[in-house]
Amino acid sequence: MAEAQNIPVGSTTAGAIAVAAEADSTVATRMSAPPSFDVADFPVPHGREEEWRFTPLERLRGLHDGTATATGDGVKADIEAPEGVVVETVGRDDARLGTAGTPVDRVAAQAYSAFERASVVTVPKETVLTEPIRIAVHGQGGVAYAHQVIELGAFAEAVVVIDHTGDAVLAANVDYVLGDGAKLTVVSVQDWDDKAVHVAQHNTLIGRDASFKSVVVTFGGDVVRLHPRVRYAGPGGEAELFGLYFTDKGQHQEHRLLVDHNVPHCTSNVVYKGALQGQDAHAVWIGDVLIEAKAEGTDTYEMNRNLVLTDGARVDSVPNLEIETGEIVGAGHASATGRFDDEQLFYLMARGIPELDARRLVVRGFFAELVQQIGVPDIEERLLTKIEQELEASVA
Repeated sequence: MAEAQNIPVGSTTAGAIAVAAEADSTVATRMSAPPSFDVADFPVPHGREEEWRFTPLERLRGLHDGTATATGDGVKADIEAPEGVVVETVGRDDARLGTAGTPVDRVAAQAYSAFERASVVTVPKETVLTEPIRIAVHGQGGVAYAHQVIELGAFAEAVVVIDHTGDAVLAANVDYVLGDGAKLTVVSVQDWDDKAVHVAQHNTLIGRDASFKSVVVTFGGDVVRLHPRVRYAGPGGEAELFGLYFTDKGQHQEHRLLVDHNVPHCTSNVVYKGALQGQDAHAVWIGDVLIEAKAEGTDTYEMNRNLVLTDGARVDSVPNLEIETGEIVGAGHASATGRFDDEQLFYLMARGIPELDARRLVVRGFFAELVQQIGVPDIEERLLTKIEQELEASVA
């Protein structure tokens, strides 16, 4: 059942189960057009489609209508990998590209049609890494289309950090392919400059008894629209999708998730939390979970929490749960949006803690459980520092 709390003026929270029951299921959880690698199969969006109605199309800089032309100074990607990891640059004809999932909207299809070279990072079977693979994606001011594949062999274990910085207009597809029994943790950081635009589809294919953990951290950029999608290649798969976002004045940050339970006896857990401040800060979270008729024994839960720090910010939070079989372990969702807790702030300040420090403690506490999921100390410290900088800017 969906939870509801006091919602700030200018914010909206919707359980969407009742709405989804009246609408066609392909709109609610499977998009309005069939998946395709061909951009021609997707009409140019006009903003009234279900999957585009929250997105400011006029700020996508042409990614949605084909007018954005790739430039040589789009982005630069550097990969640091421990010994034993295979890093390749491949052409469009490589058979591994697109195996984790197919584009489900026009921007993802445009990205797949327009990239020239792709990066493939392979962790061989039974290889257990003790240091993370680090992928630094730095925007150099231009337009870029990109494709990245992270592939783990059977029973391999790895942590991957993908760090986005600089200024760019970027459309990308990222594929994560996990062999049977593999364990992959991905930390994707969006720390762009203020004018950057980043639209990406993340496709994950989880093998039998494999485990996938994703931590998405979004701070920077003018518009960031990420679409993580998960499906399973065999029973026993586990998926944990965590997300943290801090949406500032004028920013649009949108996270649209789909977990497709397409095989029996798999689990998923989704927890996304966001804080917003400043006029016209806009955060969107869409959480779709589909339990197909053949996916007996599924256990799934999704939750979104939003903390609105100032007036003028808006949240749209829409969890969707579509169940086609009654033979499941459990399924549920929750969504809540609330103002900064003035009572907590007063309690701390009454005990001699300055207001800024008190606000910092409350926000740190709000994000604490997700920060702990990152598991990379330098990224955790950087995240906490960024939060403090954002809070300091709000009272400056």
